[in-house]
Amino acid sequence: MTLPVIALLGRKDEPTDAVEEYCRYLGSALELCGIELEIQRVDWDIRGWRNSLRALRQQSRGWSQAWVLVQYTALAWSARGFPYRFLRVLRALHRAGTRVGVVFHDAEAFPGSRMIDRLRRQVQQQTMRLATKLADATIFTVPPEKLSWLPARPRNAAFIPVGPNLPFPKTQIIASSDGIPTVGVFSITGGKPGARETQDIILAIREAAKRVGQMRLSVFGRHAELREVDLCQGLQGLPVEISIEGVAAGERIVNHLAACNVFLFVRGGISTRRSSAIAGIAAGLPIVAYENSETAPPVTDAGVVLIGESQPEEAGKALARILCDPVFRRELSARSRAAYEAHFAWPAVAERYAALLKRA
Repeated sequence: MTLPVIALLGRKDEPTDAVEEYCRYLGSALELCGIELEIQRVDWDIRGWRNSLRALRQQSRGWSQAWVLVQYTALAWSARGFPYRFLRVLRALHRAGTRVGVVFHDAEAFPGSRMIDRLRRQVQQQTMRLATKLADATIFTVPPEKLSWLPARPRNAAFIPVGPNLPFPKTQIIASSDGIPTVGVFSITGGKPGARETQDIILAIREAAKRVGQMRLSVFGRHAELREVDLCQGLQGLPVEISIEGVAAGERIVNHLAACNVFLFVRGGISTRRSSAIAGIAAGLPIVAYENSETAPPVTDAGVVLIGESQPEEAGKALARILCDPVFRRELSARSRAAYEAHFAWPAVAERYAALLKRA
């Protein structure tokens, strides 16, 4: 007998929606576990909150006793990151008799030192705490003990890492190579954080190029094309070939990853909720990444060389060591492939979900 489960999302992110992709890949993997996942949205940004909640109350009458996995990010439920209405969604589902699970894709509240930032952070933390009390199950994409806002592990809590939102084949892809050592960067954050990441990439590659000589930087995915000018200017005069491609089909991103020798991750600290970092692990690559409070097993079981946050020169030295030492590179690659199969491949993720939902 198939167990029906609803994945409930807030407003759609553009140009790509990582949470929707997560749900689609998860749904495909859950089919093998006897679970049918259906994706629904509360499109409050189009219909308004009053109409959207009314529609949800009517629709959820048909979900009685079904599991509804509500996907949480602050910006999915509020244009400015004040997601207090998210709790009204959970209460409406409970009144309809559903079993409610909350999947926390945002591990922490937003940073910032302005008064508005502090207020937003307070609202987000309060919303997340109350959501854990209202939910029948809580799914964290990082270990709960790593969360600053969570006073104690909630009942029916589960830690389930994310998988890569890409169509990786069952067998490893071996891409054609021209022999040029290649560093891959998958996606750059938008706005000011992206500007900082770009400078970190430049400093890391400059440091690596001193030791390696001729090499290639391949940057692909979201916002990559917006940083092409900065990257070219920052690496001008160095023996570094630069390849840039923005948002592309999943198969093309997989091929980009397969053509790399090492993966650089500077979008904050690496963690089990960072699907772009998991993509590098899924490709069997050595990873050079920043470490922060979220960094913990099983992501550290992969072939990851950890660097203190905002130390791009050290990242560059680590890149150079990996590119110049084939034995070390193979050891890290083997660790990444093993960690992927055990923890981050979609069948492994789906098995954890199936155990939680069927047990509860």
